[in-house]
Amino acid sequence: MTGLEEAVEKLKSGIGAENVLEVKHQPPRNVFVLIKPEKLKEAITYVMKELGYQYIITISGVDLIKENQFEVIYHLSDYSNTISLKIRIPRDEPKVPTITDIIPGATLYEREVHDMFGIVAEGHPNLAKLLLSDGWPEDLHPLRKDVTIQQIRERLEEERRKGVRGI
Repeated sequence: MTGLEEAVEKLKSGIGAENVLEVKHQPPRNVFVLIKPEKLKEAITYVMKELGYQYIITISGVDLIKENQFEVIYHLSDYSNTISLKIRIPRDEPKVPTITDIIPGATLYEREVHDMFGIVAEGHPNLAKLLLSDGWPEDLHPLRKDVTIQQIRERLEEERRKGVRGI
């Protein structure tokens, strides 16, 4: 059994095997673990404290438009291996709990996912725009698959005509 296989078994034991929905190994040093969304904070805490993973690489989002879901992926590392915890949430209610109380360094990553996908990290101390300009329309998230370049151009032009600054 490899170190990552052992880590996954410990994670299953720590949060309950029934809360681990899928495991995909990506040799040589990565594993993706799909978990139930309600177990996110518990799983993050377990990986960081019990398995000794020291830092978060990033948080990424995937628009699974055909499934009417978003996938949010939390990439955690111990400097040798990466465990990527994945959750799936409904597109029509794109909310996750913030993990900034566990990993303060997640602050910017949660803001980025909010900018690009509109996924709200509930309890985040400041979800101000990070990558998008201050005048960018609040409901226009450029990495959603249902948003086209043409829509972005039209909306930005409309905002400019209204006199919105910072676009």
